[in-house]
Amino acid sequence: MNIGMVCFPTYGGSGVVATELGIALANKGHKVHFMSYSQPFRLNIFNENLFYHEFNVNDYPLFDYQPYESVLASKIVDVAIYEQLDVLHVHYAIPHASVAYTAQQILLSKKIWLPYVTTLHGTDITLVGRDPAFEPVIRFSLNNSNAITSVSESLKKETLKTFKIDNKISVIPNFINVKDYDVKYDPCLKRKYASHGEKVMVHISNFRKVKRVQDVVHVFNEVKKQQACKLILVGDGPEKVNIEQLIRQLNLQHDVLMMGRVVDPKEILSIADLFILPSETESFGLSALEAMAMKVPVISTNSGGLPEVNIEGKTGFLSKVGDIDEMSANALILLKDKKKHELFSQQAFNQAKKFDIEKILPLYEKQYNLLLKTEGMKS
Repeated sequence: MNIGMVCFPTYGGSGVVATELGIALANKGHKVHFMSYSQPFRLNIFNENLFYHEFNVNDYPLFDYQPYESVLASKIVDVAIYEQLDVLHVHYAIPHASVAYTAQQILLSKKIWLPYVTTLHGTDITLVGRDPAFEPVIRFSLNNSNAITSVSESLKKETLKTFKIDNKISVIPNFINVKDYDVKYDPCLKRKYASHGEKVMVHISNFRKVKRVQDVVHVFNEVKKQQACKLILVGDGPEKVNIEQLIRQLNLQHDVLMMGRVVDPKEILSIADLFILPSETESFGLSALEAMAMKVPVISTNSGGLPEVNIEGKTGFLSKVGDIDEMSANALILLKDKKKHELFSQQAFNQAKKFDIEKILPLYEKQYNLLLKTEGMKS
């Protein structure tokens, strides 16, 4: 199968999932053509079935804003024609679903049928999608997608609640390759970050307001009063300056390490005792799943799709958004009770195995094969 893959090349979950999906498809013999304005950061391997088609969005004196959508639509048309794509997979509704529709109509004028599936990842619906200015475009794009997938039941419900769409939404959850998370614990590495045997708490995100990273710092501050520990923050984003200021205000600068962006956080997770994700909303919680695959229990909020990943009282604990006291208390339960921590660690790993790529990949392949049968439905 010849598959076109459109995604943002950034560190967010949608880019990670799209890239890992493309790599897995290529490993099974499908040809996968990525289209983006820069190379997706995890697309750093050589595979004869992987192709990257970059497009440049130039500055034009006539425009105040770069014509991203038009350039991408043209690139999709070009790749579809010359690489003979069978299906197109676009990640993130805005603006990729509407761009896919435009490209499809252009190709139809050339008597070429290219069906496409739109995958919803979260903020394209829960945040950006709430802007009334986008509503007509999103609804139209989703209703005209040949298929729609959502990464969680929660996001599916949110989409149907926010937009009046008639199209069916299939839930295909995010995934990991469990084999990639077989990283051995290195006591020497842990001593570099926790030289006196302190527990290690980890948070990974893009440091946007919705991630509530300040809550991570507040929880850590409360835990530290009763348990010697260190905090590792992985990521970067608009809230970084505010986070740094809070760390200094609480005099935690000697106990908090800000790592910046890390392409592959497995090594950091291998020394973690606890992962904390106090987000205001998460469509799925991919970083939590990655932690669980490393046998790290999770302290998270109960928002969005997180309860579908982190199981209360089994793989970690769930709390209401902003409930720092409860999250701190739950963290201490696991950090102070070695047997309970070991039990939760194993249960977290068992839960993570349910989202292994070998179980999820066939669901996408099935979706692509269904799209190949839609040729008779074209207008």
